[in-house]
Amino acid sequence: MHSYLETGRLTLRPLTEADADDLVELHNDPDVMRYLNGGKPTPRAVIVGETLPAFIRDGYLSAVERETGEFVGWFHLRAPKGGAEDEPELGYRLRKMCWGKGYATEGSLALIDKAFAELGTRRVFARTMTVNRGSRRVMEKCGLRFVRTFFEDWPDVIDGSDQGDVEYELVRPDWAAQAKR
Repeated sequence: MHSYLETGRLTLRPLTEADADDLVELHNDPDVMRYLNGGKPTPRAVIVGETLPAFIRDGYLSAVERETGEFVGWFHLRAPKGGAEDEPELGYRLRKMCWGKGYATEGSLALIDKAFAELGTRRVFARTMTVNRGSRRVMEKCGLRFVRTFFEDWPDVIDGSDQGDVEYELVRPDWAAQAKR
């Protein structure tokens, strides 16, 4: 689905084995992982042997600053297992030093536009914990609208999980209306 995609400040390119060190650092920052696993560390062997190969296979994109070449994080836009191909899920994870700079919104908007303009997407959706205000703000800035709160059984109870998760979406007619503005 993806090759290289450039925005004003980012290059999004397929994740490769060369991204292992950056991925290990990202996935072991307790603040980055707070709403994903409670901030617990993940062994390098698991990230290199399981996470990275799965991310490469599933088309995850490494985000790097165009100016410096610094790793910012990763993005994905893909149909979930068993999901409709024309309803991909948007996801992202950024280094803490890159938070609050608009990178999540910039990368997400580029992927959303590509999905609707080039890939025949009908609906883009994203999910996060109810308490993850930063990620919810990114979704809203990208034009996604709140759809529902839901509760799933997770292996580990983490702070805020009692409030459930939220799903946001952007459907093609709403994207088209926003694109005209």
